[in-house]
Amino acid sequence: MSRKYFGTDGVRGRVGELPITPDLVMKLGYAAGKVLTQSETASGRPAVLIGKDTRISGYMLEAALEAGFAAAGVDVMLAGPMPTPAIAYLTRALRLSAGVVISASHNPYQDNGIKFFSASGNKLPDAVEAAIEAQLEEPIVCVGSEHLGRARRLNDAEGRYIEFCKSTFPNELDLRGLKIVVDCAHGAAYHIAPNVFHELGAEVVAMGDKPNGFNINDGVGATAPAALAAAVKEHNADLGIALDGDADRLIMVDATGRVYNGDELLYVMVKDRMASAPVQGAVGTLMTNMALEVAFREMGVGFARAKVGDRYVLEVLQERGWLVGGEGSGHLLFLDKHTTGDGIVSALQILSALKRSGKTLADATADLTLFPQSLVNVRVTPGFDWQKNSAVIAEKESVESELRGDGRVLIRASGTEPLIRVMVEARDAEVAGRMARRIADKITA
Repeated sequence: MSRKYFGTDGVRGRVGELPITPDLVMKLGYAAGKVLTQSETASGRPAVLIGKDTRISGYMLEAALEAGFAAAGVDVMLAGPMPTPAIAYLTRALRLSAGVVISASHNPYQDNGIKFFSASGNKLPDAVEAAIEAQLEEPIVCVGSEHLGRARRLNDAEGRYIEFCKSTFPNELDLRGLKIVVDCAHGAAYHIAPNVFHELGAEVVAMGDKPNGFNINDGVGATAPAALAAAVKEHNADLGIALDGDADRLIMVDATGRVYNGDELLYVMVKDRMASAPVQGAVGTLMTNMALEVAFREMGVGFARAKVGDRYVLEVLQERGWLVGGEGSGHLLFLDKHTTGDGIVSALQILSALKRSGKTLADATADLTLFPQSLVNVRVTPGFDWQKNSAVIAEKESVESELRGDGRVLIRASGTEPLIRVMVEARDAEVAGRMARRIADKITA
């Protein structure tokens, strides 16, 4: 599908610039509403749930979306600040037509975005996104007053989602005796995540739980785990849990301040599941560390790589009928627990694995040695295509020849920012870093 507005994770950009402007977002709500009304059966009136993270622009974009949906004759329920996976769950639980999240995930507050969930709690299929983009080209034609959509607040969204998260943790286990620092990134889970872990028995130290509209992801959260590592040591805690702005990512820290990424956490979960029943396979991405692939092969677990992005991990999981997958960035999927990546639910799965085994994170990952990866982000002009740059291609081929199969090279365009990401994986960190910079230099030359 050729995308004009939709990227790998919905529509995203700088607030005030296309496509994140009030008028276009209103048209997006109208277009999505029209597509929904065309697909609904005659027995029901479409209704959507809108949630958002804590960015100051969320108020403006929420109002624009609400107006667009109402003009298309779609009822709206407003959940206020809620994690992205909470909207996926509530959309399914409330039997709504779709869920909408206003968030730019791990990006700074100046950015924002719109992402959609289907009635089943999954991200929209490409065909539906294509239909919405096509409808965006049409003018807004407001339905008659008698058919306008209505809007109301969903006042118990927080409590419903907290109980859902707790339901994914084994009934026979609890978190008593654990002191956990929970970093909410000043994002959508600020009023939820600390309560989930506290209600399961943990002593919780909350941080990143005071959003002001401008501080989301600012030096805290899953994209800045150094703050959590310091807090864990300062409070003499057993573990640290870091979420990102919309709480669909998870990074963890142990008592020594050592940071564990999504690859390592996925390994812990697969090992835990293997202790009770065979795991048919797991899905990573093109960025997943090569050591994980080797380890799964030795365990007799199938492994497949998807394109970067949790939506693509989900697609491969569904194609193969597997249940677990994830990305090094912290998006983890457990399809027997939730339809989408969920940082809180993922943390509970890791905690249950540690409780069952009696191990620390260090013990649980002791036999996994990650290959050093060097990632260089190169900012480019929008539309830059590295695959048409002969100098970049030649340097990539030269590096691959030097690695002789004992490492990997991956060059890809970011789906959310005007960046080219150059990743080189090798057994030696210095070699990986030098080779990644060589390729990056060709992009900027």
